[in-house]
Amino acid sequence: MSLFTDERNAVDDARLRGRRVGWLLLALTLFGVFGLAVLPSPYVIERPGPVIDTLGTVTIDGEEVPLIQIPTEPTYETPGSLSLTTVNVFGNRDQAPSWFEVMRAWLDPTQSVVPVDAVFPEGVSTEDRREQSRIDMENSQQEAIAAALRSIGEPYESQLLIVQTLEGSPVESLVEADDLILTVNGEPVRDVTALRAAIADNGTDRPVDLGIQRSGSDLEVQVTPVLSENEPRVPVIGVLVAGQYVFPFEVEIELENIGGPSAGLMFALGIIDTLTRESLAGGEEVAGTGTISADGSVGPIGGIVQKMHGAVAAGADWFLAPADNCDDVVGNVPADLQVFSVGTLDEAIGVLQTIADDGDLSELARCES
Repeated sequence: MSLFTDERNAVDDARLRGRRVGWLLLALTLFGVFGLAVLPSPYVIERPGPVIDTLGTVTIDGEEVPLIQIPTEPTYETPGSLSLTTVNVFGNRDQAPSWFEVMRAWLDPTQSVVPVDAVFPEGVSTEDRREQSRIDMENSQQEAIAAALRSIGEPYESQLLIVQTLEGSPVESLVEADDLILTVNGEPVRDVTALRAAIADNGTDRPVDLGIQRSGSDLEVQVTPVLSENEPRVPVIGVLVAGQYVFPFEVEIELENIGGPSAGLMFALGIIDTLTRESLAGGEEVAGTGTISADGSVGPIGGIVQKMHGAVAAGADWFLAPADNCDDVVGNVPADLQVFSVGTLDEAIGVLQTIADDGDLSELARCES
């Protein structure tokens, strides 16, 4: 009798220990899940943001107004849409998403998980980032107006303002912030592209003559360019400059709570479409992204995968992507969206005209692996 009793007790003890281990594992699992749900991660999450038609209207202070307004010039309503795309960033350095939210975003092809340092660098506050984003938006609008007017042959005045001299640069002690660069080797320069080309043509083996204006007085300084540290290595003089434009008429772009430079291309297309009788896209639903410079160059942007998904959700059939973003586009194009690669404003206009005319789409550039 005692033998069977001892065996039953041993079995009961084993079962009890098993239950305890099971409850312990369950508790650890629940703790782990709870931890993932509440513990912050070192990441932020990029999601599709608002998609806004540059040919449409926006609400400002409770009133619906055209996004692009040109009060003194004839303007034309056109069918279809030319929409800018945006990205929402969930989380910041002060309030990071939880590990659970990060894991869920990893499984969602419309979202991207990005290290927080890549979006919110150490030492840069959220307020500082917002202010920089606001300035970038204002500059992109000015560049877009300049590019659009250049495209339709409308002349305007422009100047080059020195914003900052770089420490240790050849011109550090020769020019000052707020100086205007008027000429290079006696030839007028009116935008950043012309300045870079003139310095490149001069080379590094001889000084370049800079005609500048300081507080209304004209001055001339000589400086020998050096090769830039970053690739590709080109002649530079070590200044940060910004374009100041005097346009023949006022172009107002009404847009709140959107920052950054990536709407420049779509602003320029929207301005051209507003000022010209013909519809660029022929009534089609087109979205896109890309920075723009006054000479019409289209530059790369961030978050293009989220922007493509946002475009699809907003009903776009066509998408204009900067050529320099092709590596990000390949393999990530949503179904039912046709994406075209553009490097200049003229190329973007060519794509739109081909779409409007039901032309041969096979002739248009696309991102390829």
